Amino acid sequence: MRRQYRFGQMYLTNNIVSALFQIDTVFVGGGAMKFGVFDHVDYSGKRIGDHLEARLRMAEAYDRCGIHGYHVAEHHGTPLGYAPSPGILLSAVAQRTTRLKLGPLVYLLPLYDPLRLTEEIVMLDQMSDGRFMLGVGRGVSPIELDFFGVDIKEAQAKYDEALTCIMQGLHEDRLTFSGTYFSYDNVPMTGKTIQQPHPELWYGVFNPDSTIWAAANDANVVTLALGDGVRAITDRYRAEWAKLGKPADQIPLMGVSRHIVVADTDQEARALARTAYRHWHDSFAKLWNDAGLDVPLVGTIYPREWDDLAAIGNGCAGSPETVRRYVQEEAEKGGFNYLVSWFAFGNLGVAEVTKSVELFSRHVMTAFDDRAAAAALASAL
Repeated sequence: MRRQYRFGQMYLTNNIVSALFQIDTVFVGGGAMKFGVFDHVDYSGKRIGDHLEARLRMAEAYDRCGIHGYHVAEHHGTPLGYAPSPGILLSAVAQRTTRLKLGPLVYLLPLYDPLRLTEEIVMLDQMSDGRFMLGVGRGVSPIELDFFGVDIKEAQAKYDEALTCIMQGLHEDRLTFSGTYFSYDNVPMTGKTIQQPHPELWYGVFNPDSTIWAAANDANVVTLALGDGVRAITDRYRAEWAKLGKPADQIPLMGVSRHIVVADTDQEARALARTAYRHWHDSFAKLWNDAGLDVPLVGTIYPREWDDLAAIGNGCAGSPETVRRYVQEEAEKGGFNYLVSWFAFGNLGVAEVTKSVELFSRHVMTAFDDRAAAAALASAL
């Protein structure tokens, strides 16, 4: 039945009203815009137990505010990451949330026994009721890999072999594999993930060529690239996806990761960000400084001071209006469909992070909702 509803001076048919109120995301370059969170779980000055409890309380706020996914880094021997076993933190997050997806970004596969990790993946997907996101990578820090006796020159080969084992273990009832680094003979795989044939895949990219594997394996991606580098990656991903004959409306999430602080005013937000970012950068640089090595990425994407970071577009601290404008401009320029915000970094506490994400949810995410509604109305008319 075709009914009409009055909106101000307009009468809209029921199909238009449905389009307006059922869509909750805007489409940017072919994919639905979503919002996630990345967390190094870096040093905050708190006792480790209190530090991790604070992260759990923040995760509860992310869940309440409609954040899509919570991505946790894996680091070792450095204050940059106090979740060296991300699965342990994520198992607690799963119990404190109901909607929030969760996963490592990334598991450093060369450091794991693939059989044991496969069983952990099953547990986490089951404990989260199918909300687990499987992020995989080889690791980029030669210092951290060396702590485990892994030569960075062998990391790629070991990663490839480990991923093959994990996928086989998730897909099959028994694991039999013989390789250079790992060997298993008819091991029963007694547990299965809720997501089939495996949890959704996530992969970090900086080079557009990395999208070839991602597109072939339906993997979601996140990049730290800036400016034109973002568009090069998203355009390449879409091209590789189309080359494989896959539907454009089913393309995975293509994410960009940025430091974000939202407060009532630009002045308040920037004051918080400047102090917190210095704390974060100290943690980021410490391992390299202690080893007497140059700190990577300082001259490209992670300068020492917040104002320099913001000047190159690698973060935004401001009022809701300032941050909304920044996100909209970045999404339009970069063509991505997923913003992964670093709300918690340095010495930012639960109160500051909770307020930041609440303002972001209320004023930034809803702005994309409004744009989606307008697009739906235009297409329905």
